[in-house]
Parts: sequence; structure tokens; C-alpha cells
Amino acid sequence: MIKKSDINPPVAKKIPHQLEKHGDVRIDNYFWMKDREHPEVIDYLNAENDYCDSQMAHTKGFQADLFEEMKARIKEDDSSVPYKYNGYWYITKYEKGKDYPIYTRKKESLDNPEELLFDCNKMAEGESYFKLAGISISPDNKLVSYGIDTTGRRNYTIYIKDLKTHQVAEDRIESTTGSSSWANDNATLFYTKKDEVTLRAFQIYKHRLGDQSEDELVFQEGDDTFGAAVYKSKSRKYIIIACYSTLTNEYHVLDADNPEGKFKVFQPRIRGLEYSISHYDNHFYILTNKDKATNFKLMKTPESDTAIEHWTEVIEHRDDVLIEGIDIFKDYLVISERRNGLNEIRIKRWDGTDDYYLPFDNETYTCYTSINVDFETEILRYGYNSLTTPTSVIDFNMRTKTKVVLKEQEVLDPTFNKDNYISERIWATADDGTKIPMSLVYKKGLKKDGNNPLLQYAYGSYGSTIDPYFSTVRLSLLNRGFIYVITHVRGGEYLGRHWYEGGKLLNKKNTFSDFIACSVHLIKERYTSSSHLYAMGGSAGGLLMGAIVNSAPELYNGVIAAVPFVDVITTMLDDSIPLTTGEYDEWGNPNDKLYYDYIKSYSPYDNVEAKEYPNMLITTGLHDSQVQYWEPAKWVSKLRELKTDSNKLYLKTNMDAGHGGASGRFESLKEDAEEFAFLLDLEGITE
Repeated sequence: MIKKSDINPPVAKKIPHQLEKHGDVRIDNYFWMKDREHPEVIDYLNAENDYCDSQMAHTKGFQADLFEEMKARIKEDDSSVPYKYNGYWYITKYEKGKDYPIYTRKKESLDNPEELLFDCNKMAEGESYFKLAGISISPDNKLVSYGIDTTGRRNYTIYIKDLKTHQVAEDRIESTTGSSSWANDNATLFYTKKDEVTLRAFQIYKHRLGDQSEDELVFQEGDDTFGAAVYKSKSRKYIIIACYSTLTNEYHVLDADNPEGKFKVFQPRIRGLEYSISHYDNHFYILTNKDKATNFKLMKTPESDTAIEHWTEVIEHRDDVLIEGIDIFKDYLVISERRNGLNEIRIKRWDGTDDYYLPFDNETYTCYTSINVDFETEILRYGYNSLTTPTSVIDFNMRTKTKVVLKEQEVLDPTFNKDNYISERIWATADDGTKIPMSLVYKKGLKKDGNNPLLQYAYGSYGSTIDPYFSTVRLSLLNRGFIYVITHVRGGEYLGRHWYEGGKLLNKKNTFSDFIACSVHLIKERYTSSSHLYAMGGSAGGLLMGAIVNSAPELYNGVIAAVPFVDVITTMLDDSIPLTTGEYDEWGNPNDKLYYDYIKSYSPYDNVEAKEYPNMLITTGLHDSQVQYWEPAKWVSKLRELKTDSNKLYLKTNMDAGHGGASGRFESLKEDAEEFAFLLDLEGITE
């Protein structure tokens, strides 16, 4: 099936498979790769791994050096800033040489003895992948529920442990999201079940301790374009079921003191009505796009009358400010906003005596409210970092307006000085005249002579915004002369909700042309040139990579596409694949010919041509539940078949992981080192 040698890449066999929709016939020669269990599929993936390893063998020593360099910057024996919840201080820490976190707590005072909750290093022994999630402590602090995934498919088994005896109960709840919420009786647990085939979270169950056979289905989401989740309000008064799709929300609420009661619908779903709810005192506060509030507004309604006709306005909609979220405290309301692409934190007293913004002073920073589980406090915890400034965790007194920096990320590199780096925000002009922002960082003294290697990164889907953040890993590129650029293309929400709307559905191609326009601008302004320009994106950002190499391959010397979503039309027609039905409002439903034709016109796999492509490294995970491994595998096979150049094309499959890659904090650095070595090798940088 596969021809292999040290020089020639694997050649996958072709088995023509006819796909027909709307009278349009496509022939997919590599459709057979969908069979995950077929030995020839595994052989092919292993052969590609062997080929990638053989071709990059000369960089192995450099990869090891890069890995050690990245690892050396990380404080290995680190711990989080403690936060207090329900009488206990909770701490997450790492120990030297160990991959996984250790979770502990201390009762009332940080001077008290430490109680071990979980040592994930011991729990992960013998597992090639390990992820613990959804830690939920019972109201009486005696029990903890938690989820474990050992495949990387984000399919968790929930366990329950007695925190006094450390005995794990016999209860095993499989095929879940991993998260769960306790009722106030300390004996009833609500959790979300996943469909075993599509992995859609769609059922909410009630579990009574020690009696799994009697688990009761309390809600089932019947619309396969929706998912469901369950959580507890910060006020601890309500268990809340959230039903969600790309464009529509619905919530159901239950008094947490009455787990045997019936959930009540908060406001029935209306297509296009997005809302989220928070509870305070005797009201619910609602963040919503009601009445064409594109950038969202804040409303409230009494607990007793939650239907939409009872909602009243608290903060009005503004065309130039996106409301991203709220944090509710006893005396304060904190609003996370975004204006002209920049994060802002607004603080209002409930009694109306104060209303102000935290001050920030540059254009390439990220700030965000952090863990704020204490309802009674006047302290707001938030995080701050920038492209040049390591992350700080800050406690801000909302009454006195004073702050304490509790922790600044340590960069264990004696040569690191944040003043040695420059960050800036620049704007390119898209094809339709829209100004597209970019956040850049590079080392001081750099000359704009067109000779600088530059890595341009973007995501650009789901309204997900990639803010300018600090990275110790990235220093390995910056210190070797690279410029790093985050391109804030349409499809994200960097400039507000309209920025997202401008890069989805029948506007999706704006995401791709925005990225290319930014590349052209960077070359024109002599930050770099096409022989030194590199592009990188993952998942939906990998779709972006596939689109740009089809439409403007001459602009890039190299491209890294991580877990790329590249077989868009076939995937969106297959409703048995995880996520497909829930994505119709993002990409369009190709069962409708209008969307079929549009998606087909940009789907990377369908638009591979006989022409020259840049050097490319493509990565995937065998157990990926979000972008199935066969998409990048098929794409590479088709590229090998048609491309007319002799440039590098590598496919690297992690045979033990899923969408997020390796699970250990150091194992993931090995993947970073391999990707960086690929880029640096193309620049002739070997140390």
C-alpha cells in the first residue's frame, strides 16, 4: 500500500469514492482513510510519521535543545495563587520534573495543614494521555466529583471521592463532559451525558450517591444542532441547565435546595436570541442580544418572572463596545468589555455611588477577570499580560481602588528583560477597504529591511478572539530574530460582534482575504518578505491555513497547520461526526445548495490544485474528536499527488492524543520544539 524509503515520501493508494449532492459529483480518492481501525490506515499514519522523523532527523539535536530551553524558562516547582471558596483555600501546584498538576486545599487559613485532593502524576501513571477536569466539591466540603479522560477525545468518566477517607466510590458515570454540580443536599449530583457516536452533550442526568442504576434523566436536548450543560449559580441558589447553539440559547433553572423538583424553563428559545444568566439577590441578570443589541446589553428580571416580557435594561447596547461577560459580587457588578479591540474592566456599585474603569496603558495587552468565586468580597481578582509582559495575578480592592500584585509569572532565563522587546499594533487594508488590526512583538534593534523571519498567526472563527498574550515558549523564536504577529481577522470578535458576523457563513472568505491582506502589508512595510514569511493556525485556524495556501501560496515560505479542519464540505454533510450539526450556524448547512456551493468554493481539500505550495508541516491526533485525523491525512495525500514543487510536506500524527495534543506540560513542549525546528530549519538557523 505504501512505498517507503529514506528519500521518497509515503504514497497512499487511491480508491475512488463518489460523493454526490445537489447533482454535483465529487471523487474522493482517499475517503477510505476514515476507517480508524483499518490496519492500512494505521500503517499509512505510521509511515508518514517515519518519513517526517527521517526528514527532520538532522534537527533532532536542535529540537532537544529547544525543548530544554523552553522547559528551563518554566518554574517547575510552581503553585497558583490560592483562592477561597466555602471556607477553604484552594491551590494548584507543580513539582519539579513532573508533568501534571497537584490539587490541594487548606481550611480557613493558609497557615493550616495542606489536604491533598489529587496528585495527577500518580493518577496518570501507565496512561499515554491523562486529563482531569470538572472538580466539584460538595457544599459540606466532604465529597468531590471529577472527570477523567485517558484518550484525548474529551469523553470523561466521572468519579466521586470521599475527602476524609480518600476512598473513591464505586459510582462510575461514563460518556460525560466531565463536569458535574452538587445539589445543596450533598447527596445529589447533576451531570451531562454525551452521545456515544457524535459526542454531542445532550442529556442531563440526576445521580444519587451509591445508586447509579437509578440515575434519572431530567432533561434531553432534542434538537441536534444544540448542546446542553449543567452548572450551579455563583449564588449557590440554583442548578442551571444551559442549552446552546451558535445563535440561540435557552436555560432551565431548579432551586438547589430541592433536587427532587422540576426544572423550569427560564425563557423558551427564540432563534437568534442569545442570552446568558447570572443570579443575584432576588433577580437574574441577563446578558443578551435582544432587540438587535449586536454587541449585547445587560438586563434583569425578578426570580419569579423570568420570561422575556419582564426583562428590563440595566446597561444599554453600545455600537462601539462589546460586553463579553459579568462578575457579580454582593456590593459590586464587574463588566468585562471590549472597545476598539482592547479589553476593559468596568466596576459599578449596585447602589450607584461609583462606576469606573481599571486603567491600562498600551495597545497590545490582555486583561481578564480571574477566579472570583467569593460572593461577599470587595476584592476583584484579575489577570494582566501583554506581548512583552509576563502574566500577573492581581487583587484589586473595588472600594479603596488599591491593588496588590499577588504573583508575576517568573521567566527563569537570566537573559530575559521585557524592556528588550517591542510590541505594537498596526493595521492593514483588506480587499473591501476594511482596516484589519495586527499585534506584533519583536526584539529591539530589528531593522525593517525585508530580511526578518516572521510568523503570522490567526484563528478567525466562532467569534473566538486571540488577544495579545505573553508566551515564554515564543521567546525561542523572538531571540533568534523572528517577528511574531497575531492577525485579528474577521471571524473573531476582536472589534466587536460585527467582526464575527463579517467572517462566518457566506462571509467566511473574508477571514482568508484578511489574513492575506495582512501578509501583503507586512511585506510591503518591509517587516519581512515572502521568502521569510511563515503562517500558522490550528483547528479552524488550520482551515485558514489550507485556504491561504490554495489562494496565495507564493506569499509564504512555510506553513504550520495544526489539527486542521480542511475537508469542510464532506464533514459538514456527515451528521454522524462530532460537532457537525452544531456547526451549521457557523459554516452553513451544505444540505442547502447555496451553502454547499459556497463551502465547496473554499474547502481546502476540494481546492488542491497542480501548482507549487509552500513548505508545510501538518499535525493531527489519532483520537481527535473535533477535527478527525483523516482530514489532514487525506489533505496531505492529495497535496502529495498534485503539487508540482519539491518543497517539504510533512504529516505528524500523535497516535496517543486528541485535539489538544499531548497532555503533560512538558510533553506539549516537545511538539512546540518540533514545530519551531521546522521553521528555524527553513531559515537556516540551526542553534
